[in-house]
Amino acid sequence: MVGGDNGGMRWLRFVVTGLALLAAAPRLGAQFQLRFDPERNLWSIENSVAGAVFQLTPEGTFELRSLTNKTSDDVWTPPPGVRCSPIRFRLEDAVFDENTAYRLVRQSSGASVRRSYRHVIELADLGGIGRILVELEMYEKQPVLRYRVRFQNLRPQTVRLLAADMLAWSFDDRGKTFRSFHVNQWVRGGSLGNFEPITRTLNPNGAPVSLFTGAYGQHCTWLALRDEEDRGLFAGWEFDGRANASARRLESASRLDLSASIQELNRPLAPNATFQVPAAFLGVFRGDWDEAGFRTQRFAEAALTRQLPGGDFPWVIWDSWKYQTGLHEVTLRHNAEIAASLGVEVFVIDLGWARQIGDWREDPAKFPSGLRALSDYVHSLGMKFGLHLPLAEAMKTAPVLRANPDWTSTESYGYFDAESLCLSHRPVRDWIVGEITRLVDDNQVDWILQDGENMVKRCTKTTHTHDPRDSNYSNAVDGLNAVVNAMLTRRPNVHWENCEDGGNMMTFNMVRNYVTSIAADDSGPMTTRQAIYGITYPFPPRYSDRYMGDEQLDTYITRSYLFGGPWILMNRLVQMRDEDLDLLKSEIALFKSFRNRIRDGRVFHLTARPAENRIDAIQSYHEETDTAIAFVFRPQAAAAFYRARLKGLKREGNYRVRFQEDRRLLTMTGAQIMDAGIRVDLSSMWMAEIIYVEPAAQAGGTGG
Repeated sequence: MVGGDNGGMRWLRFVVTGLALLAAAPRLGAQFQLRFDPERNLWSIENSVAGAVFQLTPEGTFELRSLTNKTSDDVWTPPPGVRCSPIRFRLEDAVFDENTAYRLVRQSSGASVRRSYRHVIELADLGGIGRILVELEMYEKQPVLRYRVRFQNLRPQTVRLLAADMLAWSFDDRGKTFRSFHVNQWVRGGSLGNFEPITRTLNPNGAPVSLFTGAYGQHCTWLALRDEEDRGLFAGWEFDGRANASARRLESASRLDLSASIQELNRPLAPNATFQVPAAFLGVFRGDWDEAGFRTQRFAEAALTRQLPGGDFPWVIWDSWKYQTGLHEVTLRHNAEIAASLGVEVFVIDLGWARQIGDWREDPAKFPSGLRALSDYVHSLGMKFGLHLPLAEAMKTAPVLRANPDWTSTESYGYFDAESLCLSHRPVRDWIVGEITRLVDDNQVDWILQDGENMVKRCTKTTHTHDPRDSNYSNAVDGLNAVVNAMLTRRPNVHWENCEDGGNMMTFNMVRNYVTSIAADDSGPMTTRQAIYGITYPFPPRYSDRYMGDEQLDTYITRSYLFGGPWILMNRLVQMRDEDLDLLKSEIALFKSFRNRIRDGRVFHLTARPAENRIDAIQSYHEETDTAIAFVFRPQAAAAFYRARLKGLKREGNYRVRFQEDRRLLTMTGAQIMDAGIRVDLSSMWMAEIIYVEPAAQAGGTGG
């Protein structure tokens, strides 16, 4: 029996023998099945909507045989005469991939966490170099195969792992034309990217569509493909470091190839040490890009994301950044009083509260009563207390760098003139975890706004505990991930927001550690709506918080921030007019009335990406309640109305349609709403309307 591995993963103790059908644990019913044919070394793992077949061939190669979408009967197979395997990594003198011969050592299987089923296959290469663990997971009702590959060095000397592919797949294109779809991150303050969706037709001659992903990269760690019959694949990889991903089609060989390789990998492995290729997932869908995004989001929430902080999340948050670093406890107390009266749920002190970046003690001139006194006051008003923390930055004059000048990374990224710390250097990591623990405990912190410039630093120092040639992987896995995971273990009730100078680390590992992420930074209504438009393709809506800083408000401004995750106010509340505060209070109540339905709903992008010269609209459909909410905006568009053809409704259903501004009350069928649409009147520029669609007690009424 297998007891465990060097990574500490608890193996589920079920060994497959003979031709078997494995039922999942009773709590999962008949959702999962695993069949193993020992004569052909053939595995079939499936749930109610998808399945995958793998084989250890007579030649000893470990290969994918098929990936099936059971809801549409689409079957994805390797190209004719081409081997396809999730194993693809390279040592200094050996390659492990679809052409490597292995022998089966053992296997284990059983129900796992979050309503999933896991099967682990342990292989050994015939040259005795190492052991390979292939872990395959499926989740209830999710058309997705999640997988990871681990390698254990069995040589008596240290070896170097130089390359690893997280997305090593090849499929038969069946002679079809394919389009790819991916999304930018928020890049360099939005100047080089603001979550623009990017669609490309794959060149039939093999020229790739390329992505640069991870912290400080260009694109989100997500890719979708579909052919002219809307038969599609989507994939995501769980790595915060930088990677080069691609999709390419070679028509002459009927090949559709995927790849996502870790940049600059150079990992030393001592004898018996284990390396884990970051996990990834591959899903199947039939439909448009909204369908690909929806299936990704539902899988992410089912399998990956950090647990919701509470039933009413996403919260309304106030953040002090409009005061910049000119903070004082008296002003903050006044803002806290107003914030609580408006319905704010979290009160966050942004950059400037500390003596300096890297000296994580409150500035006594700004907080003469102490930071804990302000925290206690915020809690007494019924709000949670949060702090901004660029944990991987420090000023040269901060005590930590005066005492340890070598703790900086090779490359500094210039976050407010601070130096960058190397998180994968063990003393730095230990110091940061200790500092955060003290800070949380001393001040009863509930929320951490993690900020900084490139959270996966580049460091080639030979004086650090990480290998100088393995900075990217080390600073992601042994650095940032290790710090955050340590804190989540120590203080699980403290919730973390991802903010890397804006949404510039949008990965499917990020969602495992953070309850939300910034989208576009403080950028105004249009830029914010553009960011939400793109980010809500791959990521669940709660991973798109918005920062609003305007002090004179109207509903065009406020409603540009209502769709997505936490709504974060930066308004200097003590300086606002009474009418603006009244509007803000009513809009906060409005946000709270539908935030959970948007969080759990299906996003439909009804128009093209928002632009100043056209109307834009976005919708959420909540299947459990059979309700829809759509936001429609008219910036400087000439058109004075928009016909909203909503999606996802039951065609035969009867619905009542109402508006936030318009006094009309309509009754329409789902077919009418989706085909003919609802007329939305937008009589003036800079106007926003909200459409509500709810099941009606009976049919009747007229269309829009």
